[in-house]
Amino acid sequence: MFKITFKKSVTKDLKKISRDQVNNILDKIESNLSKTPEQYPELKGKFAGLRKFRVANYRIIFAILEEKTVLITRIRHRKESYK
Repeated sequence: MFKITFKKSVTKDLKKISRDQVNNILDKIESNLSKTPEQYPELKGKFAGLRKFRVANYRIIFAILEEKTVLITRIRHRKESYK
């Protein structure tokens, strides 16, 4: 199991999302991302080194760090996630 950590800016992202969606996203992070984060695709270009995880219309951008830790850097709607 990987330890899930959040960047401070993620709280701002979550405030822009409805409570039901936030609960769904957090449940998916806990159930899927904490087990096998390396299975999700790596990003390219200026986002190289990061990975993406999709939950409905939202994208969770994260990095896998040492010591089995996943750092979630951004949670945004798919239209805004790569800006």
